[in-house]
Amino acid sequence: MAEATRTSLGVREPEVKDIAPSATLPARRDDDLRPHLPGVEPERQVNDWGRSERVEGLLDRTLVDFFYQYWFRCEIEGIENVPAAGGALLVSNHSGALPPDAPMIGKAIKEEHPHPRPLNITVEHFFKGYPGFSMLIPKIGCVAAHPANVQRLLYDEQQLVLVFPEGRKGTEKVYRDRYRLRRFGRGGFVVAAMRARVPIVPVCVVGAEEAAPIFAHLNFMRRLTGLTYFPITPTFPHFGLLGMLGYLPAKFKIRFLEPFHFESEGLDEDKALVQTVAHEVRARIQENVWDMVKSRKSVWFG
Repeated sequence: MAEATRTSLGVREPEVKDIAPSATLPARRDDDLRPHLPGVEPERQVNDWGRSERVEGLLDRTLVDFFYQYWFRCEIEGIENVPAAGGALLVSNHSGALPPDAPMIGKAIKEEHPHPRPLNITVEHFFKGYPGFSMLIPKIGCVAAHPANVQRLLYDEQQLVLVFPEGRKGTEKVYRDRYRLRRFGRGGFVVAAMRARVPIVPVCVVGAEEAAPIFAHLNFMRRLTGLTYFPITPTFPHFGLLGMLGYLPAKFKIRFLEPFHFESEGLDEDKALVQTVAHEVRARIQENVWDMVKSRKSVWFG
């Protein structure tokens, strides 16, 4: 009999019998804990960012495809301006109580581009505070809007990244201010593109303002519920939380504009140049948005 031994943690191991030389034991891997940690998706394929092909594919085949093809009837222009390879920063206007523009842009690249690519969507950090929702958004390709995340995706991984420089100010716009772009922050998106030396592709979306219009805000309900904002829409709050998905069937038009290119190093250190480019990107998007709004014959039929 082998004598009992004491481990470095002070726990006595049980005595074991001597094993015959001819006996064989399966190899033991102390570092493999996967059998003890079964996941919700046993056969899942998840990347380093938590993106799940299974969850994203399920939502794409059901909700996203329905909204893209039949509800919003998306019409796409200039898809050839999205690079087929390498990193690129897509910059778009933003609107809607629960904005439908991001998934429609990603679906457009998947459906209309000759070389479909996944799109990484940056989201505000406050989404982490909502249980359940905070677990879902990484699975469908959303990442926290942090400079380090954007740099890694653009430069190291050569991916497509979508940003909304208007941020929360864009989604809080009431209906009377529709299609009037808010300020594009301090140009952080330009700095990110310059450092990674990738192009900026401006994107214009028309239809989201009517699909998810906000008529007013209730500040006392915002303070009471702890929500970021408490909007009054055609379906919220009287239809509950599902009312946030109660989109009206507005016709969507998405236009991808010619990219801004940055080839030289150190451009991000020129603050005046950064602000100039940010203003130019915003002005170009605003000009095209107004052009698209004026040229459409109907909100609902394009």
